[in-house]
Amino acid sequence: MQQPQAQPAEKFSEKFTDHAVNGVNPTEQTADFVAAHRTEDVRELALKSKRVDGLDLPLALDQIAGWQIACKKLPQWASCEGIIYPPHISMEQCSSQFTAQYKSEIAQTLLTPAVTVRARMSDSAESDNQTTKSEPQLSNSGESDNCEVEMCLRMSDSPESDTQETKTGVRVTDSPESDTLVARSSMVDLTGGFGVDFSYLARGFSQATYVERQRHLCDLAEHNMAALGLDQARIVCGDGVEYLRQMDPVDFIYLDPARRDEHGSRTYAIEDCTPNVLELRDLLLAKSQCTLVKLSPMLDWRKAVADFDGTVREVHIVATGNECKELLLVLGQQVHEEPSAPRVFCVNDNQRIDYDSAAYTQGLRIGGKPLPEAKNYLYEPNASIMKAGCFDLVEERFGVTQVGPSSHLFVSATPVADFPGRGFAIEAIGGMNKKDIKRLLNGTKQANIAVRNFPLTAPQLRKKLKLADGGPVYLFGTTMQGCDHVLLRTSKI
Repeated sequence: MQQPQAQPAEKFSEKFTDHAVNGVNPTEQTADFVAAHRTEDVRELALKSKRVDGLDLPLALDQIAGWQIACKKLPQWASCEGIIYPPHISMEQCSSQFTAQYKSEIAQTLLTPAVTVRARMSDSAESDNQTTKSEPQLSNSGESDNCEVEMCLRMSDSPESDTQETKTGVRVTDSPESDTLVARSSMVDLTGGFGVDFSYLARGFSQATYVERQRHLCDLAEHNMAALGLDQARIVCGDGVEYLRQMDPVDFIYLDPARRDEHGSRTYAIEDCTPNVLELRDLLLAKSQCTLVKLSPMLDWRKAVADFDGTVREVHIVATGNECKELLLVLGQQVHEEPSAPRVFCVNDNQRIDYDSAAYTQGLRIGGKPLPEAKNYLYEPNASIMKAGCFDLVEERFGVTQVGPSSHLFVSATPVADFPGRGFAIEAIGGMNKKDIKRLLNGTKQANIAVRNFPLTAPQLRKKLKLADGGPVYLFGTTMQGCDHVLLRTSKI
């Protein structure tokens, strides 16, 4: 769950309703200011903007900054004029469109066979009569103003809503005669936050419940889900753990535990996050077919799997721009008596590989495959593969060879198509002696420098070689098989 800055109790949406303050309509003043200055620098606006009656400048600046971030991070949200954005820190912490869409893809892949009805277009009338699963309920204490049990129901009253196709466009076909998918499924996001993940997950479900204990975030979600056209979204202001205990079973649960302690310091261990998903494991398994848990990318995924004691079915290591963003675990009931190893998915933008983790437990296997005589190409795996540590899989699947223990670089004699990472043409290889360095540099004054399993850091190597940064040359310092420290001069493919 994201930890936003404290906000006033007043609803965000109420700030845009038509009511006068000192005779001035705040909606028109604030909305006009946002529209007029949307592309300008927020800091400069904060300094030079005049205080005008009816203009809520802090809110306007939040909207401008939020929209500017969303243009890069959430372009689909940015294109929706009705979205209200939270303060800056929440925008920085929220999921990107890519990672949110990927979670929706996971959910639909897991549940499509179990929770959809395939009907030919000619049979669509029959599908209208099928009933949806029961919705989870909160016990009602009778106190309507109690945040713990307040529910804001945003479900379409139209009977046509029961027969809409899944909004993700996911389809399953067995033959050229394509069948129409009708979603009959329910999900709950127990840690709603700003609601980006929920907004994408909800599109694949006919019933989607967002649970968040902070009222202002619920108000924000209620407004934004309506703006996004998610009529199946149901907003619940309450504690996610308490809601989990009381709710009826659903098809899918999502959790993003807060990774900050009570003092605001960042935490990483599963048991230090809020809520502690390890303590909730059995309850989650009892309440859903599948549970998707978002964890810190800093965690060792193998230890995380072991902590959940045989209930992890899939591990998803998600990177974008070659930076690990999320570690996702899919929890589910054990199919066999003996715990089975999970399937691991490594994702970096459009580069994706998956494998059975039980089949690759031999580590690096250095020495099992000798280096090729002709070392013409160098390959560096993307961040998700680095995190997964499946280097023996990379060797086997792409026909490359690891250069040495813990170096995590690969060489080949011939180019490798579709390698999940960066590829370079090797121009020269040499040691660290003066003669080899002079030959390798050959008058070069600048280079991009990286080190893997090397006695010097990249800045130290740059200083030693007296090179400026940049240019077309890429220098790698690493350790080859046989423990030789080498420099590889390359150019990017």
